[in-house]
Amino acid sequence: MTLDVRVVTAGAVDAARLADVAAQTFPLACPPEAGADDVASFIDTNLSAGRFAEYLADPDRAIITAARGGRIIGYAMLIRDATDPTTAELSKIYVLAEHHGTGAADALMGLALATAEGWGARQVWLGVNQANQRAQRFYAKSGFTVNGTRTFQVGTRTENDYLMVRRLGSAPPAVTWPAGTSSDSRRPASRR
Repeated sequence: MTLDVRVVTAGAVDAARLADVAAQTFPLACPPEAGADDVASFIDTNLSAGRFAEYLADPDRAIITAARGGRIIGYAMLIRDATDPTTAELSKIYVLAEHHGTGAADALMGLALATAEGWGARQVWLGVNQANQRAQRFYAKSGFTVNGTRTFQVGTRTENDYLMVRRLGSAPPAVTWPAGTSSDSRRPASRR
């Protein structure tokens, strides 16, 4: 079956289908210590069909889907930095477990980076849980490097993330941190 990867907009995809994939994939990125209640709270607050409808309608976000046979098997969300047009956040990139290793994540990443470049971004940053070594390997393979840390709230738990950055095109070597970042703490304010 052919892999179909595209940027989608409101009306082009069912927000409930995205929320269903998010509910199945977000727990895969959480450390084993994260309790089911905390993970469920995060999903209910940030990954509901209502929230995806908002994300799809937001002109500063791009939702990218990967589908096989008309079924969404993964998605990515890119956020344009409102205060620094040279920076974008790769807020989410998830693929259903049974489709790991199929190239879907690579295709999502490729289109996410191309979309960021199309916006004029010269760098993309993301946060990844420090315990999620599978994701860290994927991001490193995709050209991202660790460049700081931050904390991230999942329900009542505070998780520790690495910040990873990838320069795009001919961006200068210096990293300009996203808006809301303290040069001391290097914890960007995420719009998850």
